[in-house]
Amino acid sequence: MSDIGDWFRSIPAITRYWFAATVAVPLVGKLGLISPAYLFLWPEAFLYRFQIWRPITATFYFPVGPGTGFLYLVNLYFLYQYSTRLETGAFDGRPADYLFMLLFNWICIVITGLAMDMQLLMIPLIMSVLYVWAQLNRDMIVSFWFGTRFKACYLPWVILGFNYIIGGSYRWLPSRRGGVSGFGVPPASMRRAADQNGGGGRHNWGQGFRLGDQ
Repeated sequence: MSDIGDWFRSIPAITRYWFAATVAVPLVGKLGLISPAYLFLWPEAFLYRFQIWRPITATFYFPVGPGTGFLYLVNLYFLYQYSTRLETGAFDGRPADYLFMLLFNWICIVITGLAMDMQLLMIPLIMSVLYVWAQLNRDMIVSFWFGTRFKACYLPWVILGFNYIIGGSYRWLPSRRGGVSGFGVPPASMRRAADQNGGGGRHNWGQGFRLGDQ
């Protein structure tokens, strides 16, 4: 455990907190401590019910399951690898500049997500950081799986295709007919349940009976 702790503390500060949140929020949803229905970015809930936390939770949440665990872990690795490289490379000694870049990317992604019903923002934000790193090191030769080598400027497109292959389809991209339903999460029924609960996190414990009733 000390080795894991030492490794975690060695991660640059901004990347460390981002990495931790990307692990913690899916775990909270997986354990059922908070219903995943309240972690997605749903425009109507954010704009008309003042559920202002949704852009933040959608940035860190990912519905981890048997069909998505590998995709989640791969992108978690990309987050650690390329955010660390940026924070200790181009933005070394300038954490405020790196945080500003992340905030700018996040705002653009949230606006796009609201306009196009993009309900999960974890992978898009990771891809934005990877793209910035690739453009700053565009002539560097990088290695990918199976010994393939190419210039870094092509890396975002390779990983885009890689995510497509291992994810089955871009179900984290815009979809007006259920969005991330392919991940085993039924958004339509979740929305109905959230509506019935008035947008809160209350659980439906059943109707119940009074003592003595048959």
